[in-house]
Amino acid sequence: MSASLVFLTLIVAFAISAILAPMLIPALHRLKFGQSIREEGPKSHMKKAGTPTMGGIIFLISIILTTLIIGAGKGLISAESVALLIVLLGFGIVGFLDDGMKVFFKRNLGLTSIQKLILQIIISIVAYFLITNVGGFENALHIPFTDSSIHLGWVYVLFMIFWLVGFSNAVNLTDGLDGLVSGTGAVAFLAYAIIAFVQEQYDLAVFAFAVAGSLLGFLIFNKNPAKVFMGDTGSLALGGALATLSILTHQEILLLIIGLVFVVETASVMIQVAVFKKTGKRVFKMTPIHHHFELSGWSEWRVVLTFWGVGVIVAVIAVVAEVL
Repeated sequence: MSASLVFLTLIVAFAISAILAPMLIPALHRLKFGQSIREEGPKSHMKKAGTPTMGGIIFLISIILTTLIIGAGKGLISAESVALLIVLLGFGIVGFLDDGMKVFFKRNLGLTSIQKLILQIIISIVAYFLITNVGGFENALHIPFTDSSIHLGWVYVLFMIFWLVGFSNAVNLTDGLDGLVSGTGAVAFLAYAIIAFVQEQYDLAVFAFAVAGSLLGFLIFNKNPAKVFMGDTGSLALGGALATLSILTHQEILLLIIGLVFVVETASVMIQVAVFKKTGKRVFKMTPIHHHFELSGWSEWRVVLTFWGVGVIVAVIAVVAEVL
């Protein structure tokens, strides 16, 4: 896989996403797929009510088309890339159902937590069997920056369920500000694209570069003030695919560094809930933590740019340390 193919993948994905967006956003408007804003959220967000959601459809189409077009053209469609597409689409469908419940039935919470969890577990199990049936796959966790691994045996399936469900929900929690997940997601997938490229897993690299390009094209319309939101359709799909990519590159634990923003966002919610239940007091003004900074006087753009910056820094550190 040459540098020119990398560039082509990014450009094709970016172009498809950027062209689809102005075509689909009016359709989402006509269908009244408007975002409902939580009353307990920051008051500044109330002006976003009615902005089309479920926009994740835009970059999901772009990712799938780019991966198939470039992959088929260069002979880089593999069992692993098919597994990635199935996870992306599967978690995207769960998100679509969740968004649909909010839009059509005016239920702000969408699917119940149990319904969502069951569907996510089923997709994760399917992904496990798809991936482990590929010759040479080891049920082991690579220890970052070393040549060592921890072999888990059959326990790996439990880890994989936890990993996919956990990161799909982590990315979903992070998706609360215009462009936040589009930017941090593009950075995270670019990091794994480089890792896959260095490992000569070019099929995985094509997919990861396709995601990054598609997100950057979507970001044009998702940046503040957003003309469209990705919704759970997009965020759940991205989280599940990112976790699967970390598994296929055998860089699972490294995701805790590359995806640090997602980890911190999730940890802030867990800390807030645990402390409040125990003491009745709040550690943060509001969680996920991006809302804490908003309520502390930061503008939405300042929060997003800061989180993007953190994402870039940790991704560069992780990739350079691992590759070198």
